[in-house]
Amino acid sequence: MTVSRGYLVKVIAKVSASLAEAYTELLERLPGEASLNVDETGHKENREKFWTWCFRAQLYTLFRIDKSRGSEVLIEVLGTEFNGVLGCDYFSAYRKYMREFHVLVQFCMAHLIRDVKFLLTLPAPEDQAYAERLRVRCGTVCRDPPTRRDDRDGFSEGIGSGARAGVEDATTRVPDTKHARNLAKRFRKHGEAYFRFVTTPDIEPTNNLAEQAIRFVVIDRRITKGRGARKAATGVSASGQ
Repeated sequence: MTVSRGYLVKVIAKVSASLAEAYTELLERLPGEASLNVDETGHKENREKFWTWCFRAQLYTLFRIDKSRGSEVLIEVLGTEFNGVLGCDYFSAYRKYMREFHVLVQFCMAHLIRDVKFLLTLPAPEDQAYAERLRVRCGTVCRDPPTRRDDRDGFSEGIGSGARAGVEDATTRVPDTKHARNLAKRFRKHGEAYFRFVTTPDIEPTNNLAEQAIRFVVIDRRITKGRGARKAATGVSASGQ
């Protein structure tokens, strides 16, 4: 079917208007969620940079378009007293939000394993040995997490025994190479945030939920070179799952 751009804009505007009340209601519910997965992707509108943020809760997904990719978006949407668990990647905005407002975070294990596998491609044998040790440990924790709180033994400072062993593996016997030291430093600072799913029920170890929800925005961006991504995210601001 061939339609004009003007007609398409008119239809999207009508849909956005009809969703405005529901969108506002869901936006106000976000700070009270027990867990959220968050992701963001960039696109341009008339050469101006925008970011589509995706907040995925258990029963709904909400999108927000903003000119910023910084932590101020998280503050504006979730507030400074968010008591849930935030599932996300290791991007600096999430780390700043976590640090300044003491927010509990589950950093994406899939991204971590990808970084570990990168070390396996490096020529230094000490990097490879270190990465293989971490890869086995992370894989074990992800495959065999405790399924019931009664089974969660070996607690030490809020981390289960398997998770603690993963952090210890990452921060001991570290090769004196740049990439290995950087990864060990990350574990020293945020090791608990990578393994929070071990001790917290119903928390996913990866950020796949948000990445899957935002995928259609990325596809539209590639097809339309930016404009469609913004319109799509605006027209489907909140969708039931």
